[in-house]
Amino acid sequence: MTYIAKPKLHHPALAPNGLGYLRRDYEGSVSTLCAGCGHDSISAAIIQAAYELDLPPHRVAKLSGIGCSSKTPDYFLGNSHGFNTVHGRMPSVLTGANLANRELIYLGVSGDGDSASIGLGQFAHAIRRGVNMTYIVENNGVYGLTKGQFSATSDRGSKSKRGVVNHDSAIDMVSLALQLGATFVARSFSGDKAQLVPLIKAALRHPGPAFIDTLSPCVQFNNHAGSTKSYDYVREHNEAVNRLDVIAERQPIEVD
Repeated sequence: MTYIAKPKLHHPALAPNGLGYLRRDYEGSVSTLCAGCGHDSISAAIIQAAYELDLPPHRVAKLSGIGCSSKTPDYFLGNSHGFNTVHGRMPSVLTGANLANRELIYLGVSGDGDSASIGLGQFAHAIRRGVNMTYIVENNGVYGLTKGQFSATSDRGSKSKRGVVNHDSAIDMVSLALQLGATFVARSFSGDKAQLVPLIKAALRHPGPAFIDTLSPCVQFNNHAGSTKSYDYVREHNEAVNRLDVIAERQPIEVD
């Protein structure tokens, strides 16, 4: 975390939103993440979405767990409520806060290690209970704070920075969220601001559990050849990431 405040100076031509706030009013402290980290791009997208939605910062409650992703709430919406929980327990704390005060807008930010491993059960129950929240997973496929081990979302066949091949199947958070009953589910890419900002805006306005799995490359441990979550790989496969799957209507099948 950092407590270095950004300068109060801003360009006089910056346009305020409907509440009279500037975009700078939705920012937080200076980021201490690695330069080029996809998580900072997600923070910028959240800032832009909140600014465009005219969200009153004091009505937002942001929660996180443990990991690089869980540092990011310090870098956006500095005038909102915030709580950093223990590893994997953010969904439960968010659920309790939601029960205590349903007037706030709840934004949960987590990582693939935080939500797909130790917090998988917490994630599952928050979704199945239909908690009114926006849940963003910053998915880089590695444990960045512990030097780049494979996470539960690492794709089978992908290689670590040291050349180790992952032989385990990946947990698909999008499929899991759909199965558990999330009423808004999306996948995006931290390097695609034009797509990510509208998705976050839609999720924040959605009444019910809204989940966004955001591929967010780790420049330190998972941005090399052989990685399926590097900037180059995701950009080359962005069409597949953005594709909408449509189930065509079929004739009913009747059985005894």
